[in-house]
This record gives sequence, structure tokens and C-alpha cells, in this order.
Amino acid sequence: MPEDPRSTDAPPQAEAAAEAEAVPPEPGRARRKPRKPRPFWQELPILVGIALVLALVIKTFFLQAFSIPSPSMQNTLQPGDRILVDKLTPWFGAEPGRGEVVVFHDPGGWLEGPNKKQNVVQEALSFIGLMPSGDEKDLVKRVIAVGGDTVECRGTGPVLVNGKALDDNYIYPGNTPCSSDHPFGPIKVPKGRLWMMGDHRQDSADSRYHQDIDGGTVSVNQVVGRAIVVAWPVNRWATLPIPGTFQQNFASTAAGVAPPALAVAGVLPIAWRRRRRGARG
Repeated sequence: MPEDPRSTDAPPQAEAAAEAEAVPPEPGRARRKPRKPRPFWQELPILVGIALVLALVIKTFFLQAFSIPSPSMQNTLQPGDRILVDKLTPWFGAEPGRGEVVVFHDPGGWLEGPNKKQNVVQEALSFIGLMPSGDEKDLVKRVIAVGGDTVECRGTGPVLVNGKALDDNYIYPGNTPCSSDHPFGPIKVPKGRLWMMGDHRQDSADSRYHQDIDGGTVSVNQVVGRAIVVAWPVNRWATLPIPGTFQQNFASTAAGVAPPALAVAGVLPIAWRRRRRGARG
């Protein structure tokens, strides 16, 4: 007998597809067309806006670029260098340490002259943190002593911190640690303040020359952050580590002598009493 075509078993998927094609679309309801991607020129402003927001967040909380305008930190930093400054660490309460290169706001009277004028491009770059603002007066120096330290320098050096001599092998070649015409100290650095000096000692108007303003010290609240790397030019790329001489123990000599002195003072009365008892016996 010939096979009945109606009895042929069709796959369920084929039947469902056939039924879907057979059902006409509801009247007044058009099929959705796939969205076309936006042209690049429409997405560009959004991308630029996101980039600006990210740049502002980075500038405010993480890193900021600064340009070196003078030779006061040679040879560590050269005029024209671009450095990146870590602004995140101070948010966690960390204070600058001895030997760190830091950027700080002018405490008042350290920088003279009008603000630098900037063109439109420079203003835009400073706005997003790729250049310092022309309205800001910032300096870059090395922290020599922190709050509680006693710092001094006689003749041409060396610089003494709590009586310990610094090996100033990082300063500009041919310079002396300090100038015989401008000795300083001993100066007790107040808590929460810093004693700053440039690496080019004979070409740096630092704490030594501003002792009439807060004794030459700078408040830790004026510090923008620590310079961590020379980012530009490419052939000058380098990190800015702390010189080894600042790793020594700078505990105050007086503090180091105090415990033994107290111990001796406590033992003497006991020894004196024993001697008296022995004499009576």
C-alpha cells in the first residue's frame, strides 16, 4: 500500500516553526528593528567626559604631575623634568619622612614674583592634572628633619640630625652640605613640621634662608605629596628612592641616654643603703 503522507512524523521543532510562520502578526503592531550603533562622533563627547572625570579623580586623590622649574634639586631633578607625586598616602594619615623628595605649597614668602601665565592648552592640562596650575605656588625639596628632630650644620658641614652626620653623597657634585656663610642650628623642629633643603645646596633657597618665617620649617599640612618618579623626558625616567644615609637610627641622643641614666639613679640609693647597713653591722 502507498504510504499516507499525513502519517509522516515531523520533528517537533519543524512543526513549531511552521505554526509560528502561519500565525499572522497582530494588526497595528510592527516588528522591532535592530538598533544601529551610534556614529563615533556622537560617542566621542561621552568618552571625553568620562576621561575628564577619571583624570580629575586621579589628580585629586592619587597622582599629580609637576614640572621642575629651577636647578635647586640638581642632580636629582633637572629643570624641565616632569615628576609624578603620590597624593594617596597622605589621605591615610602618613606624614613625610626623612630623605623623601616632596612637593609643598609656598608657606609664605619663599617664592617671589607674579603667577605664571598659561595659554588655553596649558590651562586645560593643569585642570586635569597633567600640568601644575599657574595660580599655585609650589616648591620641591628634600625632607632633612621631621618634628622632634634637632638639625644643625656648622661651617661647610656635615648636616647633623639628632647628632648623626648625614652622608650627603646625593647632593650636587662640588657642593658642600651647607655654606660657611649661612650656618644654622641647632634647631629643634616642632611637631608637625619639617626642615627642607634642596640637593643643589649652593643654589637652593630652602629652610636655611627662611628662618624668619616659622623658624624655616614647613607644616606637614602644606605638603602635596611625595615625588615618586621622574616621568618625563623618557631618557630621564627614574624612581626617587630615599638615600641610604637616612636609614640610620636617628633616635635622639638625649632619649638614648635617658634609660641608662635613670637605671643608675635607681641603683645608687640601693647601694648606699647596703653600705650603711654593712657599716652598722
